Amino acid sequence: MGTRNRMVQVVDTEYSADSVEWCPLDDWNNFLVCGTYQLRLPDKSDESPARLGRLYLYCYSEDLHSPNPLVEIQRRDSAAILDMKWCHVPVAGLPTLGVADARGVVELFQLVGPEKNSCKLNPLLSVDLAPQTIALSLDWSSGRVGFNDQPLKLVSSDSKGQLYLVAVDESPSARLLSTWKAHGFEAWIAAFNYWQTEVVFSGGDDGLLKGWDTRTPLTAPLFTSNRHSMGVCSIHSSPHRENLLATGSYDEHILLWDTRNMKESFADTHVQGGVWRLKWHPAVDYLLLAACMHGGFKILNCLGTLEERKDTCLVVTNYMLHNSLAYGADWSRLSPRPCLSPEPQVPLTGPLHLATSSFDPIFRKLDWQTQNLKIAYESPTTISDIGSDEDAEGHNSQLRIQGGPRSGPSSTMSVSPTLRSMVTIPSLLSRWEEPDTAKSEANLLATCSFYDHVLHVWKWDMIDLLSK
Repeated sequence: MGTRNRMVQVVDTEYSADSVEWCPLDDWNNFLVCGTYQLRLPDKSDESPARLGRLYLYCYSEDLHSPNPLVEIQRRDSAAILDMKWCHVPVAGLPTLGVADARGVVELFQLVGPEKNSCKLNPLLSVDLAPQTIALSLDWSSGRVGFNDQPLKLVSSDSKGQLYLVAVDESPSARLLSTWKAHGFEAWIAAFNYWQTEVVFSGGDDGLLKGWDTRTPLTAPLFTSNRHSMGVCSIHSSPHRENLLATGSYDEHILLWDTRNMKESFADTHVQGGVWRLKWHPAVDYLLLAACMHGGFKILNCLGTLEERKDTCLVVTNYMLHNSLAYGADWSRLSPRPCLSPEPQVPLTGPLHLATSSFDPIFRKLDWQTQNLKIAYESPTTISDIGSDEDAEGHNSQLRIQGGPRSGPSSTMSVSPTLRSMVTIPSLLSRWEEPDTAKSEANLLATCSFYDHVLHVWKWDMIDLLSK
């Protein structure tokens, strides 16, 4: 199996982007949300910093006549957003999005509108978790096909190490079922076992992975694992295989577990970056998407570990065009057209910042003062100038950047071949001359990174080279 990556569109989110989610419901798969987080320092020493956020709603359409298939249709200013998840089943007949924010609130929104191109996210209800806390993550219990006969619940975690279990019904209403102390420091992640939704997993900055049976008194976990050597940031139960669990940590390792035996993981893959998010592919049971902070975005082929019990998954692609911490990542359920052009143009939507853009990897770099979100939500990061890259070949080429609705007309600037190759992919990612006997399957993804405040939509083609 060969692979090929192609950028589709880049969007400037203005605030730091940390969460992105495609809607999983049939007939609504073309909707995408992106959440942002921006720490604003006070003007006076006796004031507290403000954590600002913005929720974007986009619609994706592969119209041959449009250079920008992703179109913003709504933005909502809010408290800083730490995590978002769509419910996998309708609530009161409509797509429903859960948002965890810096106020310590989980807010639910419903996607409504007479026409799809005029849909909006309207507030439905909110759950206040606790005062003076930050909601760090959430998950719905509805993550697998065939869930409909189960009560709908969501779980959230906070900056004080607490977990919260909430029941949601069709009225619609939400009711807090349980609250318990799970970790000594930040509980970065909480997630359901999608096959046994009474069981919740959690990971914290104490480096521990824990399991909880919510039917019993929550005074002691089902298990506690210190297999990760640093904070546990990401957990995802497989929607395809009943006993399969993936976890990721600041220790730069992705572990696969058989939930029937949580004493030891059966696969360990070093991905060279703290693992902030993990997402199993919605249809292919052995593909795993990982947001690896400084290590970019990676797709893992886990078939060898699942079928032959190999102890390491195969990293089949790296998407490294982001110039900052890789945080948000999600697979789309749409079936896009495979990319045939070897060097597509890159539409950059949103306000244009050409020579001073933090997106531009040649003109700007990030002076990292923080190494993870634990520090990031308390301390701002600075951006410093660096010199321009030398053009070894001594000539320039033209790169056309498409402006979005707020950026005015398209602009053309003169750039070196080095910069051009970094923006248009071929020097960093695999290039394939696809033979007549090759069978290609395209996947559409969205990823976002923090300090450069960008959202990327890109395609990943799996190419099976068939023998003649």
